[in-house]
Amino acid sequence: MFSRLIPSLIAPSIEVSAHCDLPCGVYDPAQARIEAESIKAVIAKALDSDDPDFRTRAVLIKEQRSELVKHHLWVLWTDYFKPPHFEAYPQLHTLINEATKLAGAGGTKGTLDAGVADQLLAKIDEIAEIFWATKKA
Repeated sequence: MFSRLIPSLIAPSIEVSAHCDLPCGVYDPAQARIEAESIKAVIAKALDSDDPDFRTRAVLIKEQRSELVKHHLWVLWTDYFKPPHFEAYPQLHTLINEATKLAGAGGTKGTLDAGVADQLLAKIDEIAEIFWATKKA
């Protein structure tokens, strides 16, 4: 045991810094956008159907996809975006908050209104624009 401890005590320490938790390329707002596009498509299919069982399944899928949108946005917010990003884009906190609310119970999760899905997609696009600007910096 002592022989394993000595190398760790004399080994040089290296300070490492990264802008995100994993290597670049892992984070992408496209994941949220894909789920939001799916929500919009499911809403259209649900509204076109008179079959109550189909509509029930469609609503369940829409709600699951809404949760995934929130998840992907929260991952960007908590794991990718850092204080310098929020300083450069002070609207980012509000934008992510508004987008996740549009994916929540008061948004696509709780309605079959395609207009709400369009609003969600627009917010995701705004977040994506900021995301890609930070990748260029």
